[in-house]
Amino acid sequence: MKVLASALRKTRETLEIYYVLARIMVPVTIAAELLSRLGVVEAVAPAFEPVMGLVGLPPELGLAWLTGMLVGIWGAVPLVFTLVPVSSLSVADITVFSALLLFAHGLPIEQKIIQKAGPAMMVTTLLRVAGGLLYAFLLHTFLAATGWLAAPVQPAWIPMSASTDWATFFMGLTETMVSMLVILLVLSWGLDILKSTGLLGLMMRVLEPLLRLAGIRGEAGHFTAVGLFLGISYGGGLLIREARSGAVSPRQVFLSCVFMGFAHSIIEDTLLVMALGADIGGVLIGRLAFAVAATAAIAAFLRTMPDDTFFAWGFHATEPAVQRRR
Repeated sequence: MKVLASALRKTRETLEIYYVLARIMVPVTIAAELLSRLGVVEAVAPAFEPVMGLVGLPPELGLAWLTGMLVGIWGAVPLVFTLVPVSSLSVADITVFSALLLFAHGLPIEQKIIQKAGPAMMVTTLLRVAGGLLYAFLLHTFLAATGWLAAPVQPAWIPMSASTDWATFFMGLTETMVSMLVILLVLSWGLDILKSTGLLGLMMRVLEPLLRLAGIRGEAGHFTAVGLFLGISYGGGLLIREARSGAVSPRQVFLSCVFMGFAHSIIEDTLLVMALGADIGGVLIGRLAFAVAATAAIAAFLRTMPDDTFFAWGFHATEPAVQRRR
């Protein structure tokens, strides 16, 4: 009975999340299709060309990237193959675009959670966007030089593709929303199984040495691992409580939030972009390596920063418990 009750609760929670996502995704997707048909996307695309060109992507994907940053990954996914035909993209293209999306998505919501834990919202947001661009640039440069992943992309799931009439478009949108619900339920149940069997806890313990390399230690490592697997809402939420109690030092809270910004929800998000055709080496292994190296570099820089500067620019918590930890 406990298993059934847990499954029903998880299903209800997933349906609530799906309802929120659908209310955002459907109008955004329709608006993007309308703008595309009116020629607005084609007219606006040159504005994204410098950034997209830096990472070797078609400028039209800039709109999907912007949507992802503002709305979230699920908001960007239906736009990818609507804006650019599948036939014109390679595995490398999808991998690089997915990397951009994985680093910086849903910023208004996720960064607000980060801010509640103490780190300055502007600083951590800039680090996420800049980190994503840097990693995507390095990944694109490596892939272009080696010719690796140059084959045409063969996605396991095409959320939406360019359509010739509105009837076809709405049929594709309906199929996408149904597919999305199924994927969300499977991922939700899968994570619940990992938790209940203890496998998730084991994976978190295995990652602790890696987090120490990034300069994250003690209790902060545990919360970072939670965010890494389950997302910023979980890891950041736990950090808010610990930061206010003073149990975790402000600098460790900052580093934990920076690392989670670079790499979080690695199971669900990675499986999603892999379904679009992204390579696991670029969106998981390389991303984790970059997150560890970049966070370690930031940790080294923080050690040279005086407390007054750190609290003026990087950490804005004002709770008494936090103040005592200065």
